[in-house]
Amino acid sequence: MYEEIDRYIQHLMAESSPERTAWNMERVREGKPANWNYIDGCMLNALNVLYEITGDRTYFDFVEQFLDAFIGEDGSIRTYAPEKFNLDDINEGRVLFSVYERTGKEKYRKAAELLKKQLEAQPRTPEGNFWHKAIYPNQVWLDGIYMAQPFYALYEKHFGSRNYDDILTQIENVRKNMRDPKSGLYYHGYDASRKAFWADPVTGRSQNFWLRSIGWFATALADLTEILDEPDKKMRLTAIFAELMEAIAAFADPETGMYYQVVDQIGREGNYLETSGSCMIAYAMQKGARIGALDPRFAAFGRRTFDGIMDRYLTVDGDRLELGGICLVAGLGPENNPRRDGSYAYYISEPVVKNDAKGVAPFVMCYTEVIRPGNPS
Repeated sequence: MYEEIDRYIQHLMAESSPERTAWNMERVREGKPANWNYIDGCMLNALNVLYEITGDRTYFDFVEQFLDAFIGEDGSIRTYAPEKFNLDDINEGRVLFSVYERTGKEKYRKAAELLKKQLEAQPRTPEGNFWHKAIYPNQVWLDGIYMAQPFYALYEKHFGSRNYDDILTQIENVRKNMRDPKSGLYYHGYDASRKAFWADPVTGRSQNFWLRSIGWFATALADLTEILDEPDKKMRLTAIFAELMEAIAAFADPETGMYYQVVDQIGREGNYLETSGSCMIAYAMQKGARIGALDPRFAAFGRRTFDGIMDRYLTVDGDRLELGGICLVAGLGPENNPRRDGSYAYYISEPVVKNDAKGVAPFVMCYTEVIRPGNPS
């Protein structure tokens, strides 16, 4: 089956260009022009890791050519709008550090500096966390931790002073404000002002545990644990990571090892086993075990989830593979979109699609952990 996965990835690349990718279902559906966005960033990051694992230059060349379609020689980024203070736009910059190291081209360093300037000016909650976007004042979403913090840590490691204090403080604030002490799970969003229509007026939290948001957070913790090279901060981060993985493992589907769209509502009508978040959890578990942040048994947990995804949602359609079971999108608000209220009914109402990068990229990331030499699972 692994040969077929390789073929699937190559097929997606062959059908994609910077102007129109085969995996960005949101833009395809809406007919929007190409732009700098987190969805393509997820896929570029996955392909970059695949290059690091396999040494196949095809993956690196694709990533570099994609970046070159957006990044000018002066480091400017076509379509990027820093005034939106959108944390999602930071994510695509994660690949800049390794591409810069391999090529030495200054434009990649300059582009990373441009994105870092956004973080320096990013509005913050009273506790010190980045707003998710300018249109979401005082709001922290788990998604945003993945979008911004690994880039932030990589910048500090490669071009900064290796000061990770701000990063760790923001992670610890998320644990304080967004974790449910009973289940150990994390709520999708938190509004420090308690003014958003979806926020609990006392706690500021959203209503439910959306799988992919927890997956984003878990993936961020796994990546940050690897990036950070300061022992005390790595230890504090690892404790939060391990605590979350122990908690969510209790909600795995016993048959497939996958996880539900609304994590704790197992068996409730309309709930379903969702691919993207399951891939993210499986990736985080396998990587965490490999780097010594998690108990070794999590390698097998993650591998079981990956195998369950393949069995349930990876299908053959003629001469090509299809990865299904992917929630297209979910969010909270803004005020002019009251349907996105964080309710159970909302999360199960969003479209379920095939081959979208929010599922494909974590699937590929998970695959890189499976094929790594010496993988303990």
